[in-house]
Amino acid sequence: MSKKPVTKPSDPETTGHSWDGIEEFNNPLPRWWLWTFYATIVWAIGYTIAYPAWPLISAATPGLLGHSTRADVAADIARYEAANAPVEAKLVAADLTAIASDPELANYTRNAGGAVFRTWCAQCHGSGAAGAKGYPNLLDNDWLWGGTIEDIHATISHGIRNTTDADARYSQMPAFGVDGLLEPEQIGQVVQYVLQISGQGHDAALAGEGAVVFADNCAACHAEDGTGDRLQGAPNLTDAIWLFGGDQAALTETVTNARFGVMPSWADRLSEAEIRAAAAYVHQLGGGE
Repeated sequence: MSKKPVTKPSDPETTGHSWDGIEEFNNPLPRWWLWTFYATIVWAIGYTIAYPAWPLISAATPGLLGHSTRADVAADIARYEAANAPVEAKLVAADLTAIASDPELANYTRNAGGAVFRTWCAQCHGSGAAGAKGYPNLLDNDWLWGGTIEDIHATISHGIRNTTDADARYSQMPAFGVDGLLEPEQIGQVVQYVLQISGQGHDAALAGEGAVVFADNCAACHAEDGTGDRLQGAPNLTDAIWLFGGDQAALTETVTNARFGVMPSWADRLSEAEIRAAAAYVHQLGGGE
């Protein structure tokens, strides 16, 4: 049997609620707190009337003041574009090879090109441009389509193996295994030969047979000595730099199924000044020729 709560004459009224014999005093909130709360309600109502606030079907209520954060951002963009217009015009008119020797353009492209790269290119090539499996490292001197600034500019402008730009760089490696162009035994032989010419451990007997397979099927693109052909985007197979991996398993996968990396065209997304800035930025990272 629960005991009845002991109350004092000075105790405030209770709310009337009781939990296991425990009652709650009806202590009102401090006046200053209540007036502050009411003031925030009034301020919120005034804000929704004066500024954009309530979302509608296609927009938000504009507010009596007509303020727009989007308009503020657009004005800032327009202001910076106007400030950069002279140097961008100079950049577009300059010879690509002369950008690095012009202090103003070199400084501008390091900053503007870096911003373009981090916005549009880092997702594939990495924030530091070191690439990843299937995405080229832009810091070394191993270029599939050439590493001069003109080559880099063309690659950024038109992309690689995409279907949206008629001038995209295009080449296609045959899927020797899937298409039945080589027997599994021949694929094993040519893989051993590639391991040999790239300085890796290999089976010498199989590599000897693979040299014949390579000469008959691969040399047309990768050259007789395996050093590749940049005009076709055919990689150098004699170094230690591999886009999709250079061990036996990765090479077998490549020969059997082929690779078909795609890069989008940026000519319809970026301005010529932005493309040139990005090309100059990539070129000066250390791998540009």
